[in-house]
Amino acid sequence: MSGTAWHARIECGKEVGAGFLVSARRLLTCAHVVRWSGSAAVTVTFPGRRELGELSATVAVHGGWRGGPADLGDLAVLELDQEVPLTPAVFARPGSERAAPAPELVAYGFPKGYDEGMLASYRALPGPLISDEWVQLEALTAHGQPLAAGFSGAALTLADGTVVGMVTAVAGGKDVRVGRMLPVEVMARYWPEIGELVPTPGHRADARRRLYALVRRAESTGLTCDPNRLYASAMDPFDPPPPAGGFASLREAAAYVQWEVPEPGAVARFADRLAELLHAPPPRPATWSPIVVEIDHSGAGADQVTVEVSAYRDGQRRPVGTRRLARSAVRSFVQERIDEAFTQLDPGADELLTFVLPREWLNEPVAHWACSEDDPTPLGCAYPLVVTDRHRHRSGRLRHQLRKKWGKLQVSTGGTLHRVDCGTRERPAGLRKRLRDDAELAGFAASPAAAGEHFEVGLHVPVPVLLWPREGCPGDGHDGPCSGTAFLDELAVSVAGVPPSELPRLVMELRETADAADDPDEHWARDVQLLWDDPRCFAEPAALLHSPVG
Repeated sequence: MSGTAWHARIECGKEVGAGFLVSARRLLTCAHVVRWSGSAAVTVTFPGRRELGELSATVAVHGGWRGGPADLGDLAVLELDQEVPLTPAVFARPGSERAAPAPELVAYGFPKGYDEGMLASYRALPGPLISDEWVQLEALTAHGQPLAAGFSGAALTLADGTVVGMVTAVAGGKDVRVGRMLPVEVMARYWPEIGELVPTPGHRADARRRLYALVRRAESTGLTCDPNRLYASAMDPFDPPPPAGGFASLREAAAYVQWEVPEPGAVARFADRLAELLHAPPPRPATWSPIVVEIDHSGAGADQVTVEVSAYRDGQRRPVGTRRLARSAVRSFVQERIDEAFTQLDPGADELLTFVLPREWLNEPVAHWACSEDDPTPLGCAYPLVVTDRHRHRSGRLRHQLRKKWGKLQVSTGGTLHRVDCGTRERPAGLRKRLRDDAELAGFAASPAAAGEHFEVGLHVPVPVLLWPREGCPGDGHDGPCSGTAFLDELAVSVAGVPPSELPRLVMELRETADAADDPDEHWARDVQLLWDDPRCFAEPAALLHSPVG
């Protein structure tokens, strides 16, 4: 028994089952075996090493089983109160139990009257998983030990002693010898850490071990990492998309790559991207040097506006040019003066193009304006570019409140996107309270005109960041899927874990990605507009535009 001493007997209240050791302190068993663990102690013994005596354990992980015979997730991870000097079980490659011819599978269980254990011999039936969860088992003979109470949680092993799965249920009547098994690839859904222990077809063992070593390091060092963005950056376009709802943890994403991405090299690629993050220097807070384009009504006619371009250096505002213009002439003037404004910045500065706009201009496609007549690169793809509302830029009350809000965001590792969906039934007053209380960034499914009063609420409370699609959902009553909802779904994944101070750079990357797509007009980020408002970037109080002469 020295080589298989990892077989364990589990007792919890009135329930007796089996389990198997997978590390110095952890065992696997069925969740229904330890269903009484809230009110009864869990006791573990190893029949092959009786001198270890009775050991106490607690439930460390629960697969989500809810109590019914057909409920999913009948898996539990037990943690012993001390390490044991035993070699853990070794796993076989997934699917080994359904090879042809079908191999004999042996389970070590503890039916009533046999505390020392009994062996049962079964085989796995070919075919699909039952409910995408279980492999059906069938007895090899009609005369041997049947699966019975006490076998739940037992490992099923091949002739070489490697584990292919775990017994979870006995089915049928008195003369029907069938049962069910959780195969290792299904067990990994409920406990991703098992992936580190299981050889996976298509992925090298050294690559798998390196991946999980990096995951453990990331967990121990508290690496700030969005697993969804990491997965997207490491995978090829033809690899499977993330599961619905995304990944809840880095380990979950790693297990998904191992089990669901068959492409050779995917595990190594994911590990390489994670290693880059671990070895990268800590991100420095963005210290933006703004180039500000202020546009306002001139009072000289409906078509006339005043445009002023300034640059900030060493905390001082340096005017570059001011002119009263017809609206049609604004773009060319801005292109020229932006280029000139760069000569006023410190050579090492992180430039930030900030358009301070009248409210009716907030949806203007300034990010799509070309850099110059000779350079068609969109401004929003060449530089971090944001807009802000002219009223917010001048309001002493909002500047004060925004400074306080940004002070609290200094240590933020990324906030939750507060969604304002298409056709929302939320009253504007309720939205105002929700955004004022704790919002760092708010996303709208529609443009300012279509969002109407709800967008006005966003402008009048000190939310540092607002995002919306310039040509999003048209509002109530549209037919077909809502493009605004799709926009918010994609946006929520993209901004997760990104500090608010870094959002201008992120949005520039999203615009570049959209512009480089095969069909840019169909990319969700094609028309993203970012209102980003940090008063600390502007050392001087907001001043009125100069009145140009002539």
